[in-house]
Amino acid sequence: MGDTHQPEDEQTKLWNGTAGHAWVEAQEVLDSMFKPLEDLLVEAVVAGSASQVLDVGCGTGSTTLAIARRLGAQGRCIGVDISEPMLAAARVRAGREGTPASFLRANAQHHPFESASFDKILSRFGVMFFDDPVQAFTNLRRAAKHDAELRFIAWRSPAENPFMTTAERAAAPLLPNIPARRPDAPGQFAFADSRRVHRILEGSDWAGIDIQPLDVTCTLPEKELVGYFTRFGSLGRLLPTLDMETRTRVIETVRAAFEPFVHRTEVQYTAACWTVGARA
Repeated sequence: MGDTHQPEDEQTKLWNGTAGHAWVEAQEVLDSMFKPLEDLLVEAVVAGSASQVLDVGCGTGSTTLAIARRLGAQGRCIGVDISEPMLAAARVRAGREGTPASFLRANAQHHPFESASFDKILSRFGVMFFDDPVQAFTNLRRAAKHDAELRFIAWRSPAENPFMTTAERAAAPLLPNIPARRPDAPGQFAFADSRRVHRILEGSDWAGIDIQPLDVTCTLPEKELVGYFTRFGSLGRLLPTLDMETRTRVIETVRAAFEPFVHRTEVQYTAACWTVGARA
């Protein structure tokens, strides 16, 4: 599929810059870490009769490709994202393995998808970044066939996900200019409040809304931990601006703070999420 012009908003700049390139660099680690969540979405597709699937915020394409493999030639799976670096990686992967998935660079909030063209719309951590989520889910509702299912996984609160906030908390005494998280702002924890998620979906004409807590154990090799926390989030964006001495001290401090999650050669944590379902 072709690409559409992207307005240069904050999220577009972020995901076509440092954040997008960081995900590409760490693609294998992240895909492995989040595979238990990906598997849940893939099984949800397989359990139903969907053949026309849209993966929102597809990133480097792992979930899109996994679904396309299961659908085979009789189905169609399209991944949509605003990040060109991540989509470029996804297209390379699809071409390398010959999987019939396609990828579209567009903002799902306002892209003119063909009306009533998908019988399943899903996302793994890709729908929390819209600046107007009601508009976004209304647009996705228009793209859904009658009785199509929406299924996505989003993070619960920062308090329930200490692994995801360890780096910024540990670095804060050394880096007082780390920006504070803004509740409900576009970002990782924008859907922490299930009541807000329900209001968004109800306000965008989805029915049968079902929001359930989901706790999944995720792992990554201990040898990848420093590379992980130095690439992502506010810390990942700040580190390149620091002098070598400060950077070293911050990295040592943050690494020590992750010790409770380290079990010999493996890092292990609980991903506290919502699994959200609705119907068109």
